[in-house]
Amino acid sequence: MDAGTLCDLADALAGAQSGARLIEPISARRPDFGIDAAQAVQHEITRRRLAAGWRIVGRKIGFTNRSIWPLYDVDAPMWAPVFERTVTGAANGHARVSLAGLVQPRIEPEIALGLGSDVPPGLGSPQEVLERVRWYAHSIEIVDCHFPDWKARLPDFCADNACHARLVLGRPHPVDAAAIALLARQLRDCRVELLRSGRRTLEGRGANALDHPALALAHLAALVARDPQAPPLAAGEMVSTGTLTDALPVRAGETWSTRFEGIDLEGIEIEFSA
Repeated sequence: MDAGTLCDLADALAGAQSGARLIEPISARRPDFGIDAAQAVQHEITRRRLAAGWRIVGRKIGFTNRSIWPLYDVDAPMWAPVFERTVTGAANGHARVSLAGLVQPRIEPEIALGLGSDVPPGLGSPQEVLERVRWYAHSIEIVDCHFPDWKARLPDFCADNACHARLVLGRPHPVDAAAIALLARQLRDCRVELLRSGRRTLEGRGANALDHPALALAHLAALVARDPQAPPLAAGEMVSTGTLTDALPVRAGETWSTRFEGIDLEGIEIEFSA
């Protein structure tokens, strides 16, 4: 992709993001638009955000739940940076989140991992990954899409900052090095309920994130290793490892919550405002 085209595409998407408006998917007018080009557009938007004072604190992985791939016409995960200004803490289990500036927000219950050391590509087991993790926490990502009705192709979603809009982070739990095998089983087998106004809407499990949240992190390490513009996963970052259910639409005035079984993670209640 030439520099002029890259800037034009970044202008269009950045304008949609900042102006809270929908645009035609890039792939609809450029059938040759692929993942490498999409990642280049995403990096250009990130470069502009960093120049404007935004700070990266981690990454998010999207589409790790294979069961929802047919719903979005995708066939692989994607990733994007998470910024300090897009993160809201919920260490006490409660958060208020504004949906201002979002066009089609949806909610996703996830598990976040805080890195204690660098994560190289090639790790093959959850235990190997968790040895490099300092803490784990419940996270809820609010995703957004700037293409009508969430109808696009994987490169479109990827270029649109992998649909990242907000991230609510629950209380971090330290990883006990002596109990990593137990934690690995719990992260795989745990169940989460997603509730609206106290009524269950969906249920998911840890294994929905590429068979294991830690394996989703390992997959991310492999993805960034193949991207010359992406820094490797480093100590101090946090990674939200992908939704354990489908993503459901949210609106201002609604209250959503989560509830876990099979792992020492507190649920989160979110009040959404305009």
